[in-house]
Amino acid sequence: MPRVVFVRPDGTKQEADASDGASVMQAATANLVPGIVAECGGELSCATCHVFVDEQWLGALPARSEDEEEMLEATSEEPTDASRLCCQITLDASLDGIVVHIPKTQK
Repeated sequence: MPRVVFVRPDGTKQEADASDGASVMQAATANLVPGIVAECGGELSCATCHVFVDEQWLGALPARSEDEEEMLEATSEEPTDASRLCCQITLDASLDGIVVHIPKTQK
């Protein structure tokens, strides 16, 4: 069961367990993580699940799709190389312990 560590803008950490195959967004919404609104429910059409993936985990993720790149242009905070829409990160054992930071504009 993969574990996700969400870091809020104030540095507070919240851990959430998820099933293999679930997205980071699903882990966030199931555990009421503040700042992950997920208005579209993971359909890649709202950018309200923007996170900054911790640098140590960036290499473990597949590249962003063209659609994700396009949606990142609509985030509430300026995207960086570490920006991802967490609905597009599918969890498995290789991502156990992944750390993502919630943008301060999504409190």
